[in-house]
Amino acid sequence: GTDHASIATEVKVVDKMREEGVEKEDMTRNEFLEKAWEWKEEYGTRITNQLKKMGSSCDWSRERFTLDEGCSDAVEEVFIKLYEEGLIYQGDYIVNWCPSCHTTLSDIEVEHKETEGKFYHYKYPYKDREGYITIATTRPETMLGDTAIAVHPSDERYKDLIGEKVIVPLVNREIEIIADEYVDSEFGTGMVKVTPAHDPNDFEIGRRNDLEIVEVIDEDAKMTEAAGEAYAGLDRYEARKKVIEDLEKEGLLVKIEDHMHNVGECYRCDTVIEPLISKQWFVKMKPLAEPAIKAVEERDINFVPDRFSKVYMNWMNNIRDWCISRQLWWGHRIPVYYCDDCDEVIVSKEEPESCPNCGSSDLHQDEDVLDTWFSSALWPFSTLGWPEKTADLESFYPTDVLVTGRDIIFFWVARMIFMGLKFQDEKPFSDIYIHGLIRDAQGRKMSKSLGNGIDPLDIIDQFGADALRFTLITGNTPGNDMRFREERLEASRNFANKIWNASRFVLMNLEDFDLEAVKEADLKPTLADNWMQSRLNTVAGEIDDALERYNFGEMSSSLYDFIWNEFCDWYIELLKARLYQDEDPQAKLTAQYYALNTLESLLRLLHPVMPFITEEIWQKLPGTEGTIMRAQYPAKEESDLNPAAEEKMELVMSVIKAVRNIRNEMKVNPGRRIKALLAAPEEKMAILKEGREYIENLARIKDLKIGGDELERPDKVSTSIVKEVEVILPLEGMIDLDKEIERMEKEIEEMDFEIKRAEGKLSNKGFVNNAPQDLVEGEKQKLKEYQEKKEKLIERKKELAE
Repeated sequence: GTDHASIATEVKVVDKMREEGVEKEDMTRNEFLEKAWEWKEEYGTRITNQLKKMGSSCDWSRERFTLDEGCSDAVEEVFIKLYEEGLIYQGDYIVNWCPSCHTTLSDIEVEHKETEGKFYHYKYPYKDREGYITIATTRPETMLGDTAIAVHPSDERYKDLIGEKVIVPLVNREIEIIADEYVDSEFGTGMVKVTPAHDPNDFEIGRRNDLEIVEVIDEDAKMTEAAGEAYAGLDRYEARKKVIEDLEKEGLLVKIEDHMHNVGECYRCDTVIEPLISKQWFVKMKPLAEPAIKAVEERDINFVPDRFSKVYMNWMNNIRDWCISRQLWWGHRIPVYYCDDCDEVIVSKEEPESCPNCGSSDLHQDEDVLDTWFSSALWPFSTLGWPEKTADLESFYPTDVLVTGRDIIFFWVARMIFMGLKFQDEKPFSDIYIHGLIRDAQGRKMSKSLGNGIDPLDIIDQFGADALRFTLITGNTPGNDMRFREERLEASRNFANKIWNASRFVLMNLEDFDLEAVKEADLKPTLADNWMQSRLNTVAGEIDDALERYNFGEMSSSLYDFIWNEFCDWYIELLKARLYQDEDPQAKLTAQYYALNTLESLLRLLHPVMPFITEEIWQKLPGTEGTIMRAQYPAKEESDLNPAAEEKMELVMSVIKAVRNIRNEMKVNPGRRIKALLAAPEEKMAILKEGREYIENLARIKDLKIGGDELERPDKVSTSIVKEVEVILPLEGMIDLDKEIERMEKEIEEMDFEIKRAEGKLSNKGFVNNAPQDLVEGEKQKLKEYQEKKEKLIERKKELAE
């Protein structure tokens, strides 16, 4: 399902209305909500459609929305229960206010960005004597609301000043120098200005010391009348500029320094937030956090990777009360009513007809809505029918795994844990798999401002859903970000094509295949068949292990290597000789059976990652029933493991590769059959003889001799040694020696040219210092490859000349 995203949605709807020439202020609440629901119906299905097109296997009949009737009922139930227990309260508090969205933000909805700013040093004259103190701040406009100067009580420098009074510049307010433990004596001068109305730490100092609160900035980030006639109505940044000018005129400005500092911005619109005092609703967090901390400490709930448990614990151990009210219209309206006559507060699901205290019928509901994350925190049980004790709740709570991004551990994960423990007395899930963020090819976070976001529907149209899915898990490790490149999509699409073509090959060679005949036949699997079955089971074990550890990157790597490098590149080639002949029906039937068996198993292994292509092929396989989704997932069968077959085939394949490498280096026509000798120890000689047919067919050999030291070697040969086997290829009749030497000399000249060019480029400081790093590294790699190729050519030329 989806949540209603109160701030984000309201911003979108307001913008849409503004385009139509209508301001939110000109509409009633109901008129606005009607427009918001229209927007939701138009755009709200987009995420669901993306999930469906990507192949998410869900029971879509159970789709939920946080503002639907069932979820809304659960939200009101939880609010009332927490209120009755004293865990929800209303109070004046300093909040993070977004002047653009016109709502409060919780601490974790504020994004802190390092920003170049200024440190302004200025004077506060003493009231009763000559002289002054100097204070530094990044926000001089808030000075107009100062109600104290604070020092640390044990700071010997200022002990005699505690109790003295100074004058706030420009507004001439008398304020006292006070002592408070919060002040850091080591930072700056060890003195801080205290503005309780516009800084959360100052607010706490003000509470402890019973300081006056002077609000000089309003909800539009403009200066209030309390800031003084000269500044009232100015934007906060205009006021800052004027305050500095006026301080300078009065000789009170000491100096201005450049200063890097963190500035809090709204996570939705990037507006710099303004700390303001406001009456808001809060959840008391300490009692709720304790069991949620214990659940992770005692490993009842586990993070994957584990490092995120430290992130979670650090936040939970330092948690502040959660501000849950938002000055918006789109969302769950707070179920609180106020009596206009006696100010009684009534918390109720239903709108009361009269005040229980005075009987008045003049009541109004709280205008605010709840933070979106309040309803999302209830998701694991609100979607299952709670507060009713439903069969779904009994069956599906708790669940096993939560898959989510690291950026919402505090927003969502932590809150689901403490709400689940509070209202179900049981954890909502056992494991939390944290995935990283998808970044662009340059490693930047995707955002609208950079214009580097991607729509999965566009990617699917171009490359296919399977390619997108495979790309997203390839090279992916738990908790780490990944870069999204088009080349990776192309590689995944090529992989899908490889699977399709390999499957077509198998199916084309099953036209005369009889499943019933297999049951009666005495199949005799070959070395290649035994090797493939063993490798298939080994890979099934690797995948099972990777899935147990939520390491989907390892899973994709095992699948890719097995399917492309072993099944397609080797096994299919090894099958062809038996499939293409009719002299030995049993050999052909055996090859058909194991080809089908292997394909069927690897489709099941691959299905969770690439569901569309595997389902399509599955439906064409003989003997399969229903959807592949319901087929048993392959497990490692110890009885099918055959280390001896794997070892034998490894030797045979190494010999084939050695012959191919020499052929390639000697530029032998790929279709030409050549002579070869294999000299090996006795135990390996037996393996080579068993694999003779594979070597002859795949290495294109017409006269293969296998023996030991007794083998007669021709004069001119090219050799290679692999796994104690000497591969000997007679050059006579294989190549024209003189022409080959001439060709190599030309290629050596080409390499000399390329080496000189690359060295020249890399000796150019302008290129090395100014070109993109990947371009420079690429040139270095090319130089290395040219040098290595030249060395090989010289070595081969020497061999031929001798």
